[in-house]
Amino acid sequence: MEIGVAAYLKKINKSLILSKIIKHELISRSDIANITKLTKATISAQAAELLDEGLIIESHQEYNYVGRKPIMLSLNQHAGYAMGIDLDFRNIKFTVSDLIGNPVHSDSVELENSNYDEILQILINRIRGYQERFSHCRFGIVGVGIGIHGTVKKDETISFVPHHKWYNKDLKGDLEKSVNTAVYVENNANLCAFAEKVFHFHRSNDLISLSMYSGIGLGFLFNGELIKGYHGFAGEMGHMIISPDGKPCNCGKNGCWELYASEASFLNNFSKIIDKPKLTYQDIKSLVIARNSAVMTQMDEYIMYVSIGLNNIINILNPEILVLNSELLKLLPDAMNTIKLNLKTSISNYKEIFISDLGTNACVMGACAIAIKKFLDIPELNLTIKKEVLVPSI
Repeated sequence: MEIGVAAYLKKINKSLILSKIIKHELISRSDIANITKLTKATISAQAAELLDEGLIIESHQEYNYVGRKPIMLSLNQHAGYAMGIDLDFRNIKFTVSDLIGNPVHSDSVELENSNYDEILQILINRIRGYQERFSHCRFGIVGVGIGIHGTVKKDETISFVPHHKWYNKDLKGDLEKSVNTAVYVENNANLCAFAEKVFHFHRSNDLISLSMYSGIGLGFLFNGELIKGYHGFAGEMGHMIISPDGKPCNCGKNGCWELYASEASFLNNFSKIIDKPKLTYQDIKSLVIARNSAVMTQMDEYIMYVSIGLNNIINILNPEILVLNSELLKLLPDAMNTIKLNLKTSISNYKEIFISDLGTNACVMGACAIAIKKFLDIPELNLTIKKEVLVPSI
């Protein structure tokens, strides 16, 4: 066998074994052999290398029978840490997770302006700070994933960020010149969809995630792979026109869906109606609990517009799972039932629709997950967050 072919097969086998260890959390060498059909010699050799690298560890499982206790393999979750960044309009959220996706630190920075160079320097300083903080472990910060609320090309360069008015920025390249780690730049909605797949819907290969906060973005997994389109711009459903003579949008068109169904648009419109600037979700929650007529009317209209867009998406893509990443819809107990009734037709078809459990953390957790997957170089990543709430900033 040629050296190149042998090295390639060795890499494939190592990746396969590592992915099974991660999926099962604790697994013996013999069980890996049964699952993968690889020889015991191959598994022993690959496991030895992974142990030497410090990527996996051995432990003895509780065993109540006569005979030798099986030696179990598991990922060394503290061998390195992944960094996720959600670069939004008004703030940047940072989260660091261990190698099995448990968040260990999270904080955020409020943005004073949209100046690219200033924001770039904030990112550089934060990444360097986290690299120093986690330098004690074997691999340190293994990679940085960044979610962008705009269009990202297939080469990971930024095409356009509407709120910041950024055009053709190479954030990945600019960061990698200054920080000694791999950087991955992706559309935030794609990262949300990836997070839903990695942390919750392991068996769903056709999944749509809608991020509904500052705008509306769609991440779509088909046969388990992210669909990005010709240039990488697929999923910009927030700019689907639902009212041709409607409100003007930053994109240059009128009547875009996100002007009627994003949470930012709802809060902005409703604050004008009740003459109260800077409305919070808690303000809306209190009004909903009190069954305030103004907020209930606006919520009804909001749900109608959400349903219109969802109907279009379902008819175009026919997904198995729909995940709505929305804090606003959580405030109205009957919201999902109303949406389901609005979507019930003789044509539209999907399996189930959910509100995301990850919520506003979906993007950063997807960013952490993509950095983990790239570092481990495995074909599929299935994780379960052990801690349901992100650790607060220290």
